[in-house]
Amino acid sequence: MNAPQIAQDHATLLASPDPALAANKRLVYDMYRIVLQAGLWRRAGEFIRDDYVQHNPNAGQGLSGVQDYIRKTRPERPIQDRLELPLINLIAERDNVMTAFVRPEKDATGETYYSTWFDLYRIEDGKIAEHWDPMLKSDAPVDPNEKKI
Repeated sequence: MNAPQIAQDHATLLASPDPALAANKRLVYDMYRIVLQAGLWRRAGEFIRDDYVQHNPNAGQGLSGVQDYIRKTRPERPIQDRLELPLINLIAERDNVMTAFVRPEKDATGETYYSTWFDLYRIEDGKIAEHWDPMLKSDAPVDPNEKKI
């Protein structure tokens, strides 16, 4: 199975004729770059509300829950100018931003196959207020930076 098409032009994904939607996309994109990709958990409060609602069953609630999850699942790395994760799309509607990434996995025989990982964020007052993803309680915590193509 072939890998899904990866976006090459992140600037186009970040653009929107609606300034509020463009700002929401940028907020999520920069949070990914700085907090999730670079592992800089101390900077999470720049992007995430204190009363953040987490729907990933393996991470705690609130800003402190995100910080703890990041601290436990990835090392700190240098901040990059763009996402290195294999981004497919970045979509904004109303106060929501959705990301879609290619997720390479191994089957029982060790063969690589490709899936897609989706995250949905709700923005409130210029910060991320809520998050959904497909993580199951039985899934081991993962550093998505290890899921590059």
